[in-house]
Amino acid sequence: MDHRELGGVGSVTEVGLGTWNIGGDWGDVPDEAGREAVRAALDAGVDVLDTADVYGDGRSERHIRHVLDERDAHDEVTVATKAGRRLDPHTADGYTAENLERFVDRSRENLGEDTLDLLQLHCPPTDVYYRSETFDALADLRARGKVADYGVSVERVEEALKAIEYPGVETVQLIFNPFRQRPAELFFEEAARRDVGVIVRVPLASGLLTGTIDRDAEFPENDHRNYNRDGEAFDVGETFAGVPLDAGVDAVEALEPHVPEGLTLAQFTLRWILDFDAVSTVIPGSTTPAHIESNVAAADLESLDHRLHGVVRDVYEDHVADHVHDRW
Repeated sequence: MDHRELGGVGSVTEVGLGTWNIGGDWGDVPDEAGREAVRAALDAGVDVLDTADVYGDGRSERHIRHVLDERDAHDEVTVATKAGRRLDPHTADGYTAENLERFVDRSRENLGEDTLDLLQLHCPPTDVYYRSETFDALADLRARGKVADYGVSVERVEEALKAIEYPGVETVQLIFNPFRQRPAELFFEEAARRDVGVIVRVPLASGLLTGTIDRDAEFPENDHRNYNRDGEAFDVGETFAGVPLDAGVDAVEALEPHVPEGLTLAQFTLRWILDFDAVSTVIPGSTTPAHIESNVAAADLESLDHRLHGVVRDVYEDHVADHVHDRW
């Protein structure tokens, strides 16, 4: 698999693994199934894993440590974790140097690392991006060797643009897929100009862009696609990329006839994302080894032609843009 530069962090595979679903919020996932997902990703050539301290209250981080320990592979994989969402209440005032260091120390223990490869602020309140002391605290953690690099995970494009004004921010993680296209208009050019790495999350819109979810889909009680449809627990943009289910299914039905023979809708989507040069890596999540292998294979596909990019844009404008474009 080809590699791309992730800001100053270094070279990473074009497709990584997101591990939200092996920690929690996607229904029950047995420990061994979570670990097997990490193994499958590494076997497929993935060398970048994304996690967070709140995924299963550290469970996802511990699964990663378990697999890296058994393979003695800590030095071969970049692990990007996140901090901040353990705050209760989750307010800008909580993003203090003391709290961030406490979160970092817990993740270091969970991951079995003296120095975290990449620490990302985990979708903090917008006010945090206007408080330089928070970014000073991150710089101090780096200076003291607790983190090698730091970045941000954002909800909104404007937050990303503000974050990269701070010179120490090496990466931005955001939602980008055929249903969330605004970053390509407003952010990617500036990120590239500043050599900031871009990590794309929610690439498959919580499964909508696999083509396997219909209007009558039901999800377990502890699956965010059930309990966060209207943003009851966290930003609704994290669930189905903020697209109402019916509108999302309509968009999928409009897109599917244009997927080239031999490709899955998921592969088509991932290839579309990777066609944007500003993207450093895309991190689909799955607990199914075959799906992980299929996702990774998207990196080896030829770029989509201009006609197909036009189709994706038309579907977005016809079915999705009114729901999401001016919101995130």
